[in-house]
Amino acid sequence: LKEIQRALKGLVVMSGELEHMGDAMVDGLVPEIWSKAAYPSRKPLASWVVDLLARLNFLKAWVQAKKAPNVFWISGFYFTQAFITGTLQNFARKYKLPIDTVAF
Repeated sequence: LKEIQRALKGLVVMSGELEHMGDAMVDGLVPEIWSKAAYPSRKPLASWVVDLLARLNFLKAWVQAKKAPNVFWISGFYFTQAFITGTLQNFARKYKLPIDTVAF
């Protein structure tokens, strides 16, 4: 985002990648370079940014609390399956059970 601002001011050359990013933003779409590195979403740019900030706030509150929250926002995780698997593993370790015998 800062590079687009710099390119618009003429401080750096507007590359094809920056141009595509700027075009997507003007059209209200998540730039492809961002969506490749982010969680899957079909939301337009404005809703996507609101959702991203909510996800970051959820994780930030979790880290600051230094303990797991009482309730998890499952759809807010990037890779939900890994969280579910980790939950099963923690349960199995806590109660000394073979992991393949534990399920929801």
